[in-house]
Amino acid sequence: MFPFEMNASIHTGRFLLPDEQHTKPIWPVVACDQYTSQPEYWQKREAETGSEPSTLRLILPECWLGDAQARIPAIHEAMRSYEQQNILSRQIEGLILIRRTIATGDRWGLLVTVDLERYDFAPDSTSLIRPTEGTITERIPPRLAVRTEAPLELSHVLLLADDPDKTLIEPLAACTEELPKLYDLELNGDGGHLTGWAVTDEKLLQRFFGAVDALEAHSGGLSFAVGDGNHSLATARAHWLNVREVLSEDERRTHPARYAMAELINLHEPALVFEPIHRAVFGASASAVLEALKPCEPVMDLDHPDFILVHDKGDYPMRIGKPLHELPVGTLQKLLDQAHFQLDYIHGENAVRGLVRDEGAVGLLVSGIDKHTLFPAVRKNGPLPRKCFSMGEAHEKRYYMEARSIIR
Repeated sequence: MFPFEMNASIHTGRFLLPDEQHTKPIWPVVACDQYTSQPEYWQKREAETGSEPSTLRLILPECWLGDAQARIPAIHEAMRSYEQQNILSRQIEGLILIRRTIATGDRWGLLVTVDLERYDFAPDSTSLIRPTEGTITERIPPRLAVRTEAPLELSHVLLLADDPDKTLIEPLAACTEELPKLYDLELNGDGGHLTGWAVTDEKLLQRFFGAVDALEAHSGGLSFAVGDGNHSLATARAHWLNVREVLSEDERRTHPARYAMAELINLHEPALVFEPIHRAVFGASASAVLEALKPCEPVMDLDHPDFILVHDKGDYPMRIGKPLHELPVGTLQKLLDQAHFQLDYIHGENAVRGLVRDEGAVGLLVSGIDKHTLFPAVRKNGPLPRKCFSMGEAHEKRYYMEARSIIR
């Protein structure tokens, strides 16, 4: 750790990258919580990868959670094997500047580590780093099973900074000609293009952490908010709380499990677009879904719908007559949870309509939220109901590229 970052909630890290031989499009794969109802996506990735090294071997796609008991040992074995074979031979101590080229433009990010002592996912948390959505504690155990015995971590966490003056990432993005380039490749699965540079120069790091200090001093108590990967960061926190129990105070300060890898993105990044997350209800009829939503008194409204119910008989644009939450999607989520439906959360209207057509699901197309209301809402009311927004479409989510050791 660099001495000037000791009081910060985010830090540098010792990041691992594959050797140049294995830095190619089959190495990175998209976040494990995407395409959960589309196993064919992950089957295609497996077919493309074959026996070659890939981060696909180091993660558990949530599509395969039902097979977790068999898959988790294989993940740990792959991690150990990649270390023994020296596949992750490149080491960068500092930060990694990332440019992701997607349909909305160049989205700039910065790979950092989060101090898990300064992050808390409790609903009433006042920590400097907080989730943007409610954490479902029942979702942590299968993720914790992966992390507990893992020598490495990979991350799809996207951490948001409310930095309208563009003081953190943008000054580094202006220096790419001076920085060593680490990777430059097309991503599989229509993920766009990924480029990364090492940020190890002490003057650049000094300037960055000075800007972090200034941002935190004027943050109103919320410096950074978890935009993607809420449950993954919550799992890292749960793991750290277990690890720290057997450590001395000195060991706690420097143990690698105290920190978790995340990509920092400015909320005001023009290429960062908030998309809605739709719902698909399985094993229930459209009339049963409408009955569950009855407390919010939905009525047909073709001009100003809050959501569109999609089923095999057509579309029903609906307006909520009695809101149970300030966000329409929050009202829907409360009632869907109370009904205990089998739910999945879907990126993209076409994917929802495909599930309605092919799987007999009932779809709920919802509207998104204005990204500039996010930090004020979390400061005022705490985390939003889960799955209120998505930072881009499924193929625009973070891809696993780097790794990091979380054991001594």
